[in-house]
Amino acid sequence: MESALNSGDTAWILTASALVLLMTPGLAFFYGGMVRGKSVLNMMMMSFGAMGIVGVIWVLWGYPMAFGTDIGGFLGNPFDGFGLGNLLAANPEESLPSMAFVAFQATFAIITVALISGAIADRTKFGAWMAFAGIWVTLVYFPIAHWVWAGDGWLFNLGAIDFAGGTVVHINAGVAGLALAIILGKRKGWGKDPMRPHNLPFVMLGAGLLWFGWFGFNAGSALAADNTASVVWVNTMVATCAAMLGWLITEKIRDGKATSLGAASGVVAGLVAITPACSSVSPIGAIIVGVVAGVVCALAVGLKWKLGYDDSLDVVGVHLVGGLTGTLLIGFLATAAAPAGVDGLFYGGGVDQLGKQAIAAFAALGYSLVLTLIIGYAIKMFGGFRVSEEAEVNGIDLAVHGETAYETLGIGRVSTEVKA
Repeated sequence: MESALNSGDTAWILTASALVLLMTPGLAFFYGGMVRGKSVLNMMMMSFGAMGIVGVIWVLWGYPMAFGTDIGGFLGNPFDGFGLGNLLAANPEESLPSMAFVAFQATFAIITVALISGAIADRTKFGAWMAFAGIWVTLVYFPIAHWVWAGDGWLFNLGAIDFAGGTVVHINAGVAGLALAIILGKRKGWGKDPMRPHNLPFVMLGAGLLWFGWFGFNAGSALAADNTASVVWVNTMVATCAAMLGWLITEKIRDGKATSLGAASGVVAGLVAITPACSSVSPIGAIIVGVVAGVVCALAVGLKWKLGYDDSLDVVGVHLVGGLTGTLLIGFLATAAAPAGVDGLFYGGGVDQLGKQAIAAFAALGYSLVLTLIIGYAIKMFGGFRVSEEAEVNGIDLAVHGETAYETLGIGRVSTEVKA
């Protein structure tokens, strides 16, 4: 039988997979630059730790749970191809090898877990984080991915649009971050001591890497090198540009300054918001999504001060709020001229699609919130989730990892020479 394999599509998806994988080290720089110098390594290690544990779990049982044989529209059978041995041979009738899709989706699972870590910076035991990552991705991420992206998932069949992860990735991670911030409590000195970013060039480098990798994240979700990928690429670019401008203008009006941290944060807010909508809106619609997300997220990051939860690096304000914004705006701005082929309210489609988007958004939010609270409190009860006050005050890097990012903050070369 002549193979239907499309080498161009396969090459694009493998390239997109590498781009999305790069986003997690990019996130490590983005988050690492925003914390204080004494905890930068721990912050970055939480992203790298997520890569390690989620990558292994994905191969063992994660992919079957997300995309295996359906169980009631809720999840896939985790024993359906345990270890992926059943996918080693390519199906000659498919244009894309199954393993290419496995690779691509693995990178989404990894970064979703890593995103959560920004809400609990400066105070989390690394071992507890790793345990949480493995349990959470299994009980929360895999089922929601099945709901939304598997052909027999209940939200997929409902007709909700989430092209690349507004619900599965951003709403999911954002509300999980909120739950953990509540469970762990505030950092010592929060609201009193300055907790400024220690390395803004790191933050901007991380934002740049995230933006670069996000073209694989969104355009790769077309699963082909085609027109859909091209439209998505342009929408991703322009929405992000608009969001950055929206955030900076908001900062300038509110604070009198347009900051580099605001630019980097605006970039991420725009990327988050356009992720679910990139296949369903026009470029003008993408600009609107970006501007709205930039303004709304810039305002939303201040909620933690009013409501009293210590979301260290604004996971809630950017990912939860940005994900909700992009997911719901599909119901207003979707146009049948875009690849998704659906009209929203502003294009004569009525409120039907908006209703579907709201169901998807709040189903993911509610499920993730409840399960994360259960998992988080269980870890806190049985093993402890937070480092000691001494470790938090003196430096979590040295206490947990035995090293510091900068020699002036830790034991440095002198102690090594003394030992010698």
